[in-house]
Amino acid sequence: MEQVVGLYNYWVVIFLMMTGFYMVIARRNLMKSIIGLNIFQTSVFLLYITMGKIHGGTAPIVPPRIVQNHAHDGHADGEAAGHAATHAAEVAHAAGKSVEEVVEAGARMSGEVDGIIYSNPLPSVLMLTAIVVGIATTALALSLIVRIREDYGTIDEEKILEMDRLP
Repeated sequence: MEQVVGLYNYWVVIFLMMTGFYMVIARRNLMKSIIGLNIFQTSVFLLYITMGKIHGGTAPIVPPRIVQNHAHDGHADGEAAGHAATHAAEVAHAAGKSVEEVVEAGARMSGEVDGIIYSNPLPSVLMLTAIVVGIATTALALSLIVRIREDYGTIDEEKILEMDRLP
């Protein structure tokens, strides 16, 4: 039972996917078919994004402090290392901790310590691209529906096919 409840995201994806699929195949209205396609597409987005998320993982983003230190360290590595050691000693004295504890905390923030779990950003990046393509496709489909409605006076697929069969 825990496995079924623990995989709730997949159940949501399956429900959305089947709902979208049903709307596409069961409806004769072109507008409802487009809405069904968008629901189906959203379920695919959710599937990939939930697969990329790791429980307890964090986003692979460089902390701003590390970026600032890297910008200051650009011209003199030895001088920067001495400055960092002095700064670590000052911070350790102010916090009442040892220098090693402060350095380890700084390394943990920068992702240099093993054991940090990062979520995979690739599915999110790919889905952002797919969302842009999906919006463009939906806009094109809606414009075609408007044009079909202007020519045929309806967006019902059966009526449009009947009108096309008539001589």
